[in-house]
Formats: sequence, structure tokens, C-alpha cells
Amino acid sequence: MGILTDGLADDIFDFKIPYSGLLTEEQVIQIRDNSNQVRYNKRDVIFLQNTRTSHIMLVKSGMVKIYKEGKNSKVIILKLETPGNYLGLMSIFGQDIHQYSASAIEPTEIFFIDRSTFTNILEENGRYALKLINLISENGLFIFEKLLAQSHKQLPGRIADLILYFSDVFNGEEFEFPFTRRELAELAGTTKESLIRTLTEFKNDKIIDLDGSKVEIKSMKIVKTLSDLG
Repeated sequence: MGILTDGLADDIFDFKIPYSGLLTEEQVIQIRDNSNQVRYNKRDVIFLQNTRTSHIMLVKSGMVKIYKEGKNSKVIILKLETPGNYLGLMSIFGQDIHQYSASAIEPTEIFFIDRSTFTNILEENGRYALKLINLISENGLFIFEKLLAQSHKQLPGRIADLILYFSDVFNGEEFEFPFTRRELAELAGTTKESLIRTLTEFKNDKIIDLDGSKVEIKSMKIVKTLSDLG
């Protein structure tokens, strides 16, 4: 459960809103005056699949897991959202119902912006609205490509994709998995046992170095080749 915090009027603009250069000063003030900040603990649910949308959400700090639940409680992790990213735009401007769930991977702060205020700004500001359309399209294409890869790639290719994804998220060849092994398997579209076996093979083949959750890519060339070959 999230905790409402004070002081948002100052905090939200110490933290840069995405593409704020496209907003007027008056629009920035409108967002500031119609927002709240909520703090979540690790593993707290931010919103649930099949619930109604209510606010525009923006990640200030922390990391958020986006996931979808299917039949028999099967979970597919779709992606991570990091500071500076909006949450749930596809649902908010789609069917008014969240099509997936979101939870905090670590202590996380979220800005909740009044939906009507934000929508009015989009109606006034076509350039900002176009930028959000681009974001929504990019998110949709990312998920489409991810699901396509899970359907067509062999396991080594999917695990290579997983490693490349976190390398991109953390902007480096050394990082720490923010997920449990079960969650990593849900992100890669495989079983926990298959994930562990393949990571161990990558380590034994000196493609990566693995110490618990800490990863160092030893051969980026091989990882990329495995991803390309599928």
C-alpha cells in the first residue's frame, strides 16, 4: 500500500518531467497544482490488472515491474519502468481499464497527476500530445517484439535478450538482476529451472560471470550473436 507524502509542489520540478521543454510555464504549474506523490515499499502493488484507471502516473524514483496475469495465475513480466517514465499510458488512453499490473521492485516514489488536468493539457498542446503518442507506440512495439521473440527464439536467444535488456536498463556490462530467479524466468518466458540451467551454461562458457544476482558480461559479442541467431 502506498503512502501519500507532502511537498510535491517543489519535488515534482526538482525532478524533470519527461519532455518538459514542450510544456508552457502555465501547463507546468497546472500539473504541479494537481498532483500528489505516493511512496511505495518493495513489492507493494501500484495498480492491478482489470481495475479502472484514474491518474497519470510518473516514476520519480525506484523501479517498477509491469506484468500481466493470464489463466491459471500464470504471470508474464512485460518490462521494467525506471525514473522519468510514465506508467500505464496504453491503458489510460485506451479502454479506461488497466490491461496489466504494476508493483514496486524496490522503494519507489510515484507522482499521481490528475487525469483531467493532463488531458486538457494534451488537447491544448499538440506537440506534447504527439510525443506521448510516440511513447505509447514505442511501448506497444517493444511488447510486441518481446512476445514475438519468446514465441520464436530458442532458450539461449531468450536468455541473451534478457541479459541485453538489463545491460541497456543499467547502461553497462556489469549490473545486478533486480528480480528473483522466478521473476527472471517470467520475463524470459521460460521456467525457473531452464533459466538457471542456461545462465549456468553461459557462466561455464565464460560468456558471463555470475555471482548471485551480480552479472558481468564477459563477451558482449557472443551475447549479441545468440540474440540475433535466436
